[in-house]
Amino acid sequence: MNTQPKKEGESLDTFYRGRIRILQKTRGYRFSIEAPLLAGFIETDPEDEVLELGTANGIVSLLLSVKPFKSLTALEIQVSLAELARRNVRLNHLQDRIKIVRQDLKKFNPAKKYDIVFANPPYFEQNIGRLSESMEISIAKHEIKCNIFDVMKKTAELLRDTGQAYFIFSFRRRADFIKALNTNRLQLNKERHIVPYKGLKPNLFLSKCGFKSDTTNLLPPLVLYNDDGRYSQEAERIFSG
Repeated sequence: MNTQPKKEGESLDTFYRGRIRILQKTRGYRFSIEAPLLAGFIETDPEDEVLELGTANGIVSLLLSVKPFKSLTALEIQVSLAELARRNVRLNHLQDRIKIVRQDLKKFNPAKKYDIVFANPPYFEQNIGRLSESMEISIAKHEIKCNIFDVMKKTAELLRDTGQAYFIFSFRRRADFIKALNTNRLQLNKERHIVPYKGLKPNLFLSKCGFKSDTTNLLPPLVLYNDDGRYSQEAERIFSG
């Protein structure tokens, strides 16, 4: 039974073949394909303590809940999105596994470190591109409240020495991403490029990072669409959980 009905201006969507339900704003922030791509890429163990830097409406953490972990703390700076994320956690009966914290990630200083840290950071520089009329959307997509260097700094502070960090980011800004890693003593362990169609250049990339790495494992690119415009078989598998 739906114990958290949608409010005016919201939609109720289902994912992973009905296993995950999520409330989204019809005019505010709405997640895109980056969320299931990142959730599908993250590897977890049952005893992992996990941290998400910037959860928005909670979508990646919700999708990740189909995998084993001990606990997950998800940070969100925007009051409206943090409250929506809390409602989504309750809607999916995940209160005992996922905790939403309304906090600026730059100021978050728990007395612990985490086995896994992950984020889908804003892709656009603050002065690049046109801002949305919705400040909620602009903060989620542009580096207004934090940038990739802030995200990596906090990741390095809160990741255990043997921990792993996972990200999805714009391929256009891969050089900034690598610079932010190196500045914070992090190294790239695994990388996968995301391409819309076979033969095209990537527009996104997934990464697994840590403090130690002998080599970077470059996986075959993930092709999202077949020539007929439908999702590829692998993309369908990821999106269905």
